[in-house]
Amino acid sequence: MASVSLRHIYKKYPGGVTAVSDFNLEIKDKEFLVLVGPSGCGKTTTLRMVAGLEEISEGELFIGDQLVNDVAPKDRKIAMVFQNYALYPHMTVSENMAFGLKLNKTPKEEIKRRVEEAARILDITHLLDRKPKALSGGQKQRVALGRAIVRNPKVFLLDEPLSNLDAKLRAAMRTELTKLHNRVGTTFIYVTHDQVEAMTMATRIVVMKDGLIQQVDTPQNLYDSPCNLFVAGFIGTPQMNFINGTLTMKGEDMYFNFEDKSIKLPAEKVNNPALKDYIDQEVIVGLRPECLHDQPAQVEAFADSTIDAYVDVTELMGAEIYLYLNVGETNLIARVSSRSTSRAGDTIRVAFDTSRIHIFDKDTERCICH
Repeated sequence: MASVSLRHIYKKYPGGVTAVSDFNLEIKDKEFLVLVGPSGCGKTTTLRMVAGLEEISEGELFIGDQLVNDVAPKDRKIAMVFQNYALYPHMTVSENMAFGLKLNKTPKEEIKRRVEEAARILDITHLLDRKPKALSGGQKQRVALGRAIVRNPKVFLLDEPLSNLDAKLRAAMRTELTKLHNRVGTTFIYVTHDQVEAMTMATRIVVMKDGLIQQVDTPQNLYDSPCNLFVAGFIGTPQMNFINGTLTMKGEDMYFNFEDKSIKLPAEKVNNPALKDYIDQEVIVGLRPECLHDQPAQVEAFADSTIDAYVDVTELMGAEIYLYLNVGETNLIARVSSRSTSRAGDTIRVAFDTSRIHIFDKDTERCICH
């Protein structure tokens, strides 16, 4: 098993295009690390540099204690699972899984043992004699994982491996991948644009944008304490509400004003020294949809931070309802109980849970306080 160290890694293409800039990260042994971000943010390029499929323009890459910048992919003790599975159509499942071992001249008995063990772990023993055209998408995905497992790699690299599966199978495979990581006890580096995959599987998440790391943290810390507007909006479904407004003081109390509304902020915000320079300045307030309430008891509990909002659309999600609200020109989403009686066309009283408000600098987009 191995740690992975990326030190001041750059990827520059001809014509002055920089895909990855000053990427610094220490990936621990046996960690499940997920690189997440929108298309074109540099996450797959970073993964391919670890694999040796892309040349590193600047910086140093270590797998364990070995500098591998100039080491061929086959000698890096890594295994990569691609988005399109990359199975050989003329070979059986067993032959696909054994192919890399045969190239390395592994003894036949050892190949047989490893293939059978990987098939047992992935529950595909009954598929070993089939060819890829006779497999479902989920089965092909398991075969691709099996081909990686048999190599006993130090590091697993997975490039959006679930993106070709339907929603139900994707959810099931997320659980299977987490179980697999626990069983094989190997370092996993996983690339996805789906923040639900990142939140459910990762021990740590790297959020990327425009080739730069925005934040590295545990899923819960990213959700609770995003460092900037981009991370706050990218992590969480539905995404965080953002409201443009102004901070003001009235006596000892601090208020956030937007449209013609005024929300009283809790005492810990008043006492936060980071906010002193923002009084009478424009800021952006962020609030998760579950922090907006329409139940009478909650509206009463947050009496100092309630507003009237027009319900534009409601979406019943089974266990909960999404309310799409208009407050003047400001659009908000509330995630409320399925018992809610709010309906499209209603004007309702909505309470803000101000203890969970995030405040961002309007110019730099950095978080001032949580």
